[in-house]
Amino acid sequence: MPQVTEHGGGVWSIEVPIPDNPLGHTLVHLVDTDRGPVLVDAGWDDPASWDTLVAGLGALGTAIGDVHGVVVTHHHPDHHGLSGQVREASGAWIAMHAADTAVVRRTREAEPGLWLAYLADKLTRAGAPDEHTAPLRAARASGRMRTLPGLRAALPDREIVPGELLDLAGRRLRAIWTPGHTPGHVCLHLEEDHPANRPGNGRLFSGDHLLPEITPHIGLYEDPDDATVADPLGDYLDSLERIGRLAPAEVLPAHQHAFTDAAGRVRELLAHHEERLADLLTLLAEPLTAWQAAERMEWNRPWEQIPYGSRNIAVSEAEAHLRRLVKLGRAEVRTGSIPTTYIAAG
Repeated sequence: MPQVTEHGGGVWSIEVPIPDNPLGHTLVHLVDTDRGPVLVDAGWDDPASWDTLVAGLGALGTAIGDVHGVVVTHHHPDHHGLSGQVREASGAWIAMHAADTAVVRRTREAEPGLWLAYLADKLTRAGAPDEHTAPLRAARASGRMRTLPGLRAALPDREIVPGELLDLAGRRLRAIWTPGHTPGHVCLHLEEDHPANRPGNGRLFSGDHLLPEITPHIGLYEDPDDATVADPLGDYLDSLERIGRLAPAEVLPAHQHAFTDAAGRVRELLAHHEERLADLLTLLAEPLTAWQAAERMEWNRPWEQIPYGSRNIAVSEAEAHLRRLVKLGRAEVRTGSIPTTYIAAG
């Protein structure tokens, strides 16, 4: 039987599995409205995940065909993957922030080999060794692409506009733009009294922005056509502070479990990233590439034990922290050569 949790006040969560992923599952939330159930996120596009979602809805006395809408916190495949299939089965609308809709559209329209070439070039500029980028170049040259998640994700029907209430009959669900994890990530504030009368301002569907025990991945935004030097970590820290000031009574995240004291968790995350920036700045006493910085940073296991794909994520996270130090004037970029190197500001 699927794991279903009642949160009170017409809100439930269903644990939808993520195949071969240490996160284990996505918490797909169901919100009752006067026009029918609305999902917050939908889960990974996989037959077992779909079966679990359908069975979870059934345990709540709801059929997949009854779903009225899907509100997507962000475009990642463990959140948006099944949205299209839900729409096909029910006629539900799909809503997403415009910045993440742009990512979905760009990914759908691009030839898959473009992403391999872009990633290989980005890693080369970051200082990755040839043996790390060789598989990417070989995959592109062979033309035999593995099926990558998210290449054909559904385009949404509606735009989530920050600060506005979503069109949910009988509910007050307000969108809060919280970029950082993705450029268009949103949290959703349910502006209603907490069903257990906990103190605070309503409840917050936090997606991946605020999790009880995990630090969300903050890496570079992926856009081969955009020369803008984004600052995802700066975006994330600013977004965190906004959520801290909101002080919801309870947070309903997309992974792990519901929790209280959002402001306390925000303080922990702000301190974590400040410590990470300070440690990185110490490493930059000598010039380092992003790859070299990632090798020296602390992760949940030694660098030698980090798998191939996770190394790409780690390097992207290192680059996000390096960019933040540069924007703060605490580090400098040495340009004009490949790979790019960074050093502490003199």
